Amino acid sequence: MSTEFLGLLALYLAILFAAGPFLGRYMRRAMEDGSYKLTAWGRPFERVIYRLAGVRADAEMGWKRYTVAVLAFNLLGVIVVYALQRLQAYLPLNSQGFGAVTPDSAFNTAISFVSNTNWQGYAGESTMSYLTQMLALTVQNFFSAATGIAVVFALIRGFARQSSATIGNFWVDMVRSTLYVLVPISTVIALALVSQGVIQNFDSYKEVSLVTPVEYSQPKVDAAGQPVLDAQGKPVTEDLKTDKQTLAMGPVASQEAIKMLGTNGGGFFNANSAHPYENPTALTNLIEMLAIFLIPAALCFTFGEMVKDRRQGVAVLASMTVIFIAMACVTSISELQANAALSGLPIDHAVSALQAGGNMEGKETRFGMAASALFATITTAASCGAVNAMHDSFTAIGGLVPMLLMQLGEVVFGGVGSGLYGMLVYAVLAVFIAGLMIGRTPEYLGKKIEAYEMKMTAVAILVTPLLVLVGTSIAVMTEAGRAGVFNPGTHGFSEILYALSSAANNNGSAFAGLSANTPFYNTLLAAAMWFGRFWIIIPVLALAGSLAAKKRLPVTGGTMPTHGALFVVLLVGSVLLVGALTYVPALALGPVAEQLQGAVTAITK
Repeated sequence: MSTEFLGLLALYLAILFAAGPFLGRYMRRAMEDGSYKLTAWGRPFERVIYRLAGVRADAEMGWKRYTVAVLAFNLLGVIVVYALQRLQAYLPLNSQGFGAVTPDSAFNTAISFVSNTNWQGYAGESTMSYLTQMLALTVQNFFSAATGIAVVFALIRGFARQSSATIGNFWVDMVRSTLYVLVPISTVIALALVSQGVIQNFDSYKEVSLVTPVEYSQPKVDAAGQPVLDAQGKPVTEDLKTDKQTLAMGPVASQEAIKMLGTNGGGFFNANSAHPYENPTALTNLIEMLAIFLIPAALCFTFGEMVKDRRQGVAVLASMTVIFIAMACVTSISELQANAALSGLPIDHAVSALQAGGNMEGKETRFGMAASALFATITTAASCGAVNAMHDSFTAIGGLVPMLLMQLGEVVFGGVGSGLYGMLVYAVLAVFIAGLMIGRTPEYLGKKIEAYEMKMTAVAILVTPLLVLVGTSIAVMTEAGRAGVFNPGTHGFSEILYALSSAANNNGSAFAGLSANTPFYNTLLAAAMWFGRFWIIIPVLALAGSLAAKKRLPVTGGTMPTHGALFVVLLVGSVLLVGALTYVPALALGPVAEQLQGAVTAITK
């Protein structure tokens, strides 16, 4: 592990933990206190929105009405995002004259951005008009993040209230989280990014001449977007040459800010945060990494404030941090090693020099290995698909860590709202396990955990493994699924497993070797994204409703403390044992087998 990496990690966590308590306290007041002075500027806008929408701000909802509102709002979002893509050829702000997005790709993208996944089977700069990027994708970045914040506030109210039939008002939660949290912070971030060179314009694309013509190869695809295979079943490539380059323009900074802050991840450009127009400097890289964890970390302090015991929030935050640091260190150590498959091979001297200092394949030199490894760990610990390096080019173990972080349910800080409510579900599981061990009825924050709560907890935890493993098995057993794999063997399996892990856990990053913009993968991944988002939200809201209706039990000598080091160990163990062991067989077939193959190759050279 390098000194550079440790220094960057320490700086990152220091800034994050310094800002977290202040933002957490602000979010609680902004969301719950209608007379909070810092949000007085927005209350006229808030009242106008309620009046136009016909919403009574003082009318709270039970968990069923809250759930119906969540589903109805997000279904409407799917329709709007789909329609804007299909109609973009007839709409303004389309300087490049892009035609309609294909039905399967438009459907996949609509589900993707509504579910906060932002999986991109397309190249944004060659597919989407400025209007589509802003009105469909950027707006949905706000709404999907606000949905996550609304749901976690509903769950926290379930713990904080007693004998209550309601858990809040979804429409009020959506408006306040967007107006008072997401819009102001993303505006500040966008201005900071512009100051560093991230572009923000409506110019037409620029075409420039290259100093030296470039020759390159790329896989051929047919009219349906499927790879063309030769008689041996291998992908056919075509050699191309160009002496010009087209420089894409657009309103990038505004989308980049909420992409990171809302843990969305959908880049304006296909290269995402590896593109210099999205992430040009080391400072923008740090800002973007901080933006990803900022709200998830702050929500832990919000949780402690709302349940009137700040130690509870600190305990959850500590559990997340322990797992995050361990995973980040493993990624860094792995990427600082030369690629075992290339050791001893007569490769180009420039490549040899890079491998001698670690695995620089697929990484931007302006960031280096330390910032690339940390970014990869952050973006997959949170449900953010942004990348500043190609995860497909990481070493086998370096690629396993991002995959595993997603498979844990992305509760290690996790997405905006979704990370905390996922971790609180694990907290309920942890106290249930502890209750079985000591022979007591489990309690968490004074609420008795009974059969109904455990059923909802089991559903929320098991949904994503079911989607990932069943989806992966379908892909590897069908010809359409195997056709998208350009790399045979264990790495090809890893690409499929990563794609389903990313989709079902609403991350959005990918191993780039998989050709996923096909009707098969667009449909399969869309289903995984939708059910991976809302089949968790429904039991979480049911859990919130059940807990809110319960009376708070007094603390006794037999009550297990849930704010100390013992609970942190128990919570971390629950996440790792239940979350990780589910995927051990699949990981053994993919990145683990690939690591062993690389080691054998290095030994035999």
